Amino acid sequence: MPRLSLFFLSLLLVSQAEAQQPDSVIRSIFSEALTDTTAYHHLRWITKNTKGRLPGSGEALLAVEYTRQALIDAGADTVWLQEVSVPHWKRGEEKAVIISDASGRSELTIAALGLSVGTAEEGLTAGVVEVHSFDELAKMGREMIGGKIVFFNRPVDDKLINTFAGYGGAVNQRVQGPSEASRYGAAAVIVRSATHALNDFPHTGVTRYAADIDPIPAAAVSTIDAGLLSEALKKDPDLRIHLLLTCKNLPDTVSYNVIGEIRGSSRPGEYITVGGHLDAWDNSEGAHDDAGGCVQSIEVIRLFKKLGVRPQRSVRAVMFMNEEISGTGGRAYAAQAMERGEVHYAAIESDRGVMAPRGFTFEASGERLLKLKSLAEWFGPYNIRDFDQGGGGSDIAPLKQLGTLLIGYIPEIQRYFWYHHSANDTFEQVNIRELQGGSAAMAALIYLLDIYGY
Repeated sequence: MPRLSLFFLSLLLVSQAEAQQPDSVIRSIFSEALTDTTAYHHLRWITKNTKGRLPGSGEALLAVEYTRQALIDAGADTVWLQEVSVPHWKRGEEKAVIISDASGRSELTIAALGLSVGTAEEGLTAGVVEVHSFDELAKMGREMIGGKIVFFNRPVDDKLINTFAGYGGAVNQRVQGPSEASRYGAAAVIVRSATHALNDFPHTGVTRYAADIDPIPAAAVSTIDAGLLSEALKKDPDLRIHLLLTCKNLPDTVSYNVIGEIRGSSRPGEYITVGGHLDAWDNSEGAHDDAGGCVQSIEVIRLFKKLGVRPQRSVRAVMFMNEEISGTGGRAYAAQAMERGEVHYAAIESDRGVMAPRGFTFEASGERLLKLKSLAEWFGPYNIRDFDQGGGGSDIAPLKQLGTLLIGYIPEIQRYFWYHHSANDTFEQVNIRELQGGSAAMAALIYLLDIYGY
């Protein structure tokens, strides 16, 4: 063989060896993600063309078709739709007006809670009782609560650095509050929005009626107007509110999980899933919650295909449907995996917004957790350092029964609840560089899990 050909052959072998080094592969993943605009265009299209993609809506079906095509374009070996039974709730008109002898009439900024029943066509008018806990509600009893609108006004605890803990300390007012108030004969419920933000965006979300109560209308009020209502009650405890909600629950219907797969090279019967949920509240573009998580999952497929990363295990990107209301998408995915006897090695969920990546949480313990935490060394150059024990996410949680390693993607969390479940969750609130840092982080973690088998 000529000396020049031997020289070029040796260069080729060296470059191939370097390409197999984890740091080289990870660097290429981040470089591609941070310089490509595909995710930008996907996120913009979904948020601007399918706003309000509640399960059962035309917008949700449009998003299903768009992401199906996006997975095909990303290079997935197989793309398919999985049928999912979903609720069908429609918001309708919503209005709340304070009627006070002391301060006259003023309108509140509200949003009906998901699955809430509506008022009568003419609405309802009733006095208001402000409470801050279920214990306080119980002490007042039916004598003080009966026929009134209960105003739950417990804010999130801003002293907590973990904003998800702050949210968790307040959100039961929204989820269980209407049922609890109904037990004492309340006519309706108004809930302070579960958010750290002080603004005029009401934050909706699902409420769940207990089986043994009569459902009553329920709405969230913006944090600014929650403060105004509380002050108005101090000046005039006898004020009333006229509440009109025309929301209604329709029969369940059908929607779809969207699934794209790269077939594994040597262990194709083992699966690593990465996903977000495609549905979003109807008052929102749902950029952080959770079109961004879906786009990141599609990006994992695109990055692997573009860079020629061939995993041993099959990698699936899943756009789950109906996380916001009743979680049927995640349960349907796990049920089918169980029926088929599939081996699900690991699953990652991105549903905490798409701010700058900080790390991952793992539902693991002991030696396995220590090994998983050791993967942080590969992410130091990208300022991603938080590898801790913790939860995965609601859509992948049903996979736990299959022995799946559940992983949560953790971005910076201080801003998430400024957007969550509100009209403030728009495309413009997403920094595409931060989103793509998360795409690369998840792709890199999947690559490392696949080659090391932790």
